[in-house]
Amino acid sequence: MSSDAGDSPEQSSFRQAARAWLVENLNPLVVEQSQGSLLSSPTIDDLPEARRVQQLLVDGGYAGISWPREYGGRGGSVIDELIFDQEAADFHMPVDIFVIGTHLVGPTLITHGTPEQQDRFLPRILDGSDVWCQLFSEPEAGSDLAGLRASAREDGDDWIVNGQKVWTSGASTSNWGIMPVRTDPTVPKHRGISYFAVDMESEGVTVRPLRQMSGHEHFCEVFLDDVRIPATNLIGDLNGGWNVTRTTLQNERHMTGASHGAVNFDSLLSLARDSGRLTDDVLEPVVRQRLVDVYIDGEIIRLLGLRTMSALFQGKEPGPESSVAKLAVATMVRKAADLALELTGPGGTVHSGDDDLDGWLDFFLMAPALRIAGGTDEIQRNILGERVLGLPRANDPTRTLAFNDPQTSQEG
Repeated sequence: MSSDAGDSPEQSSFRQAARAWLVENLNPLVVEQSQGSLLSSPTIDDLPEARRVQQLLVDGGYAGISWPREYGGRGGSVIDELIFDQEAADFHMPVDIFVIGTHLVGPTLITHGTPEQQDRFLPRILDGSDVWCQLFSEPEAGSDLAGLRASAREDGDDWIVNGQKVWTSGASTSNWGIMPVRTDPTVPKHRGISYFAVDMESEGVTVRPLRQMSGHEHFCEVFLDDVRIPATNLIGDLNGGWNVTRTTLQNERHMTGASHGAVNFDSLLSLARDSGRLTDDVLEPVVRQRLVDVYIDGEIIRLLGLRTMSALFQGKEPGPESSVAKLAVATMVRKAADLALELTGPGGTVHSGDDDLDGWLDFFLMAPALRIAGGTDEIQRNILGERVLGLPRANDPTRTLAFNDPQTSQEG
């Protein structure tokens, strides 16, 4: 995975040092022929090994690479973090269970948290003591997150929260969550939201895993019934939670943009060869073209990643490239999954005990999730239409109405 094109001397030195540390401390990744599954969540049983490796990263100075030193990080750049991720892709590093904390919660707290919150939460995020989840989407607030209906009312030194969250990744293995809720329904929807840290073991929190058709339980629904949250857990200003939420979402886009190795093309090519479809005079051109389409999509995504890195090299904030990449990834995965299932034939539609076939079946079953997770395809197209093509923003009269106004779609 190493890619040193365009490295400055300092970045090249960092890359070499990171590679040497990885070789010394971690096991090389064994590349399987099977594509494997998407969005399969780590379990509680994975925590001991994950924490062991996370502590290695802390001790080696490779945890929180872009976090400022005063918060326990390395004080490096986002580019340093990307370089390390490129090198680490060749090694077994089972720390995905901490990614919400290290990549979303930590940076949000660094930007908006109080010194007391930073002292309380950041060290435990960095060393893996706490596992975090992101309680954002709701049954009636997905693409329009600002339409969320989970509410909080003040009660002395606490806030009492009621509502429901859904599609929460890893909630069943998390002991903390970040959560925007509505604290003032009398103002327009973006202005009455506050952002809290919530102890997932609090009384009134019920987590129910959602079993997907692949058999995995990556997502959960979370019910909040009179959950007491101390006022000290308010992150950012009261009713200023939308700005905090945007910070988290921005970091999520960066994280998503750095993880586009969704399709193992060599594995797909091997599957096509093993199926015999590449030797059929009639079918070969069709299969070959579909394989080429997947390969081209992969190259486009790789180049978009380099474009984002180029912007970061120049100290610029990446533009809508992340939305383009998100659309391209969802499209590529759909193409690859559809082709894989056709190549495996009827036997590929059931779990057979064959790791290769079962891996591709899981891949096919999980592929639709990428069109929704991290912002739906439709939302990404809206972003591109407005920010790239300069099209007028979609009319949304509820943006200026009080949330509890009968004319709004949320309450009316």
